[in-house]
Amino acid sequence: MSIMEYNGGSVIAMVGKDCVAIASDLRLGVQSLSISSNFQKIFPVTDRVFVGLPGLASDVTTLHEQFRYRVNMYTIKEEREIEPETFAQLVSSTLYERRFGPYFIEPVIAGMQKTPSGSLKPFIAATDLIGCLNFAKDFVVAGTASSKLFGVAEGLWEPDLEAEDLFETISQTLLNAVDRDAFSGWGAVVHLMCFFEGSTHPLAQPRRSSTNRIASPVAP
Repeated sequence: MSIMEYNGGSVIAMVGKDCVAIASDLRLGVQSLSISSNFQKIFPVTDRVFVGLPGLASDVTTLHEQFRYRVNMYTIKEEREIEPETFAQLVSSTLYERRFGPYFIEPVIAGMQKTPSGSLKPFIAATDLIGCLNFAKDFVVAGTASSKLFGVAEGLWEPDLEAEDLFETISQTLLNAVDRDAFSGWGAVVHLMCFFEGSTHPLAQPRRSSTNRIASPVAP
């Protein structure tokens, strides 16, 4: 068995119309043994950027601390928030530094990128475990259920989905995919970021999804 499958878990990010969503399952296990049903795999980087870290659980904690340190240093030095595309490059370089002894993580980045006109546009990207970036205009996936996520997402995703439709689509995609993967599951959490004309920051809405309740908002 691959070390990437040891703890299980899956992450997907998806683009909509002036909105972006990133979702993960909540299971932590050791192969077929479930340990926790509330394991965090998606972390806020700034108000406009989230990163999902599926893979080896110990490396999830290590990389999250690494990214937090480097983002804080960037903020202090540049005196501004890091943009999603810049953060994706930071993730890539951090992983490539350890290419001969890599972290067993395949990060997924989602955020709202600032444009020259001052508006925000959705941004998603993913990398492999040595930092090779994959930019996409529709969706990116990672984790043990990635092949199932690709199949379901290709069938359900459409261009220019509104926020509620995007939430429903990413929820159904993830839940149906993890139902077919023994190493992912136990519900899901979705982070939805939207840009409204005239607003300066996107509205981030964390929500939980399960097989019984699909669209029940919870407090951040």
